[in-house]
Amino acid sequence: MTTTRSAGHLEVRGIAKRYDKVSAVDDVSFRMAPGEFLTLLGASGSGKTTTLKIIAGFEAPDSGEVWLGEQPITQLPAHRRNIGVVFQNYALFPHLTAAENIAFPLRVRGIGKAERAKRVRHALATVRLEGTGDRYPRQLSGGQQQRVALARALVFEPQVLLMDEPMGALDKRLREALQLEIMRIHRELGITICYVTHDQEEALVMSDRIAIYDDGRIRQVGTAEELYELPESVFVAEFMGESNVFHGTLDGKGKVGRLIAPRRPPITVSIDGPCPIGDGADAVVVVRPERIRVLRRRRGDSEPEPGRNILTGVVQDVIYLGSDRRYLVALPDGSTCQARVGAAHADPGIGRGDHVELTWDRADAILLEAPAAEREATS
Repeated sequence: MTTTRSAGHLEVRGIAKRYDKVSAVDDVSFRMAPGEFLTLLGASGSGKTTTLKIIAGFEAPDSGEVWLGEQPITQLPAHRRNIGVVFQNYALFPHLTAAENIAFPLRVRGIGKAERAKRVRHALATVRLEGTGDRYPRQLSGGQQQRVALARALVFEPQVLLMDEPMGALDKRLREALQLEIMRIHRELGITICYVTHDQEEALVMSDRIAIYDDGRIRQVGTAEELYELPESVFVAEFMGESNVFHGTLDGKGKVGRLIAPRRPPITVSIDGPCPIGDGADAVVVVRPERIRVLRRRRGDSEPEPGRNILTGVVQDVIYLGSDRRYLVALPDGSTCQARVGAAHADPGIGRGDHVELTWDRADAILLEAPAAEREATS
């Protein structure tokens, strides 16, 4: 990506923020490269919006620092940070036209009338709203109002753009359209964007990297592929998509590790490669539903193909999703496993109550350490 002169690198160093006895942000650190699109992803109350407010200067951290380029900005007021902000509720002035709303930050900065008009025209063109500058917010759709808010945040050429759930008030079709617009603008301007959302799909589609938030802390930072394929914890694995999670004790001897579930009858799941978790330790294996094949059960004992796992079960439900089918399968130990099979590869004859085999490659099994609470319960 070619960055513009306005792109800057942003660094958050160990920031923390408490409200009474509640820790909203706890020792959060990350660094953004110039022109990067980083999404802060997490559930409501996880700390992502508080982090954004601290970066913007709307909240002061109890500890830690924020740097923009080579300058510490923690003590600077919001209007001196050269950071643009887009809010979920648009925050447009209802008595000003779209052009006047966009021009507002330029007036505050003392930019002359002719230069303001030039920049406003360019900003309207950037967000593809030419010809709407004389309309008031009430005369614009929700998507158009959000584009005006985006143009206002970009018009003064900030080094960093912060976006706090900017599409939360839009319907699905408008969200998807605006996602593409924001991605286009990001590519064209090369601006550094820090984006907040609770929508996993939105984060996967738009981001260069994603920071997963939980309880005021960042659990993992990485590309969408890294977080989905190589999660570092069960929390991240489950947050970044549907997962089958098998709990048990690890038998890590030899080249193939095995997880033995404690239920009866026991379920054994094999994992390829070295096992970083010690033999006999509590562990978890995660398998994504789309990696599992659903086959009609063969007579007699079934043997897995080389390098693959196999489990047997009974279909509880089949959900048609257009491009694929979702199978919910009851396993012999009473647990449920889910599989997603593309429509072109699904057997349309398999239905509720059928006995099936679930099979997947051992390399698709993700081995993780059991959560701390689970380890303590079994110690």
